[in-house]
Amino acid sequence: MYEETPRVELTPAAAELLRRLRATHGPLMFHQSGGCCDGSAPMCYPEGEFRTGDSDILLAELHVEGVVEPVMFWMSRSQYEVWSHTRLIVDVVEGRGSGFSLEAPEGVRFLTRSRVVGA
Repeated sequence: MYEETPRVELTPAAAELLRRLRATHGPLMFHQSGGCCDGSAPMCYPEGEFRTGDSDILLAELHVEGVVEPVMFWMSRSQYEVWSHTRLIVDVVEGRGSGFSLEAPEGVRFLTRSRVVGA
């Protein structure tokens, strides 16, 4: 049976950070915009805090061990047009990200790495 490569995946470090954030903030979501600066990084919010609309695409429902509900991963439609041929890998690196993303006080930030689908 053929299994499609997931569009979005998490590194173990990203999954661990999501477990910690979930314990503190409740259900979570990601939004990856096409903006500049921190807007080009995946932003983590309490589920529903960032309003999505027709200009966004739901790329994945991320299942994280130890987190009851999936973490939805949204991307702006314009950004998706640029990245549609890639698999996104959400990782965590040291450093301060956006003040709007939940991990900002942790001294780390989420980072999206990409790999061409099929590579």
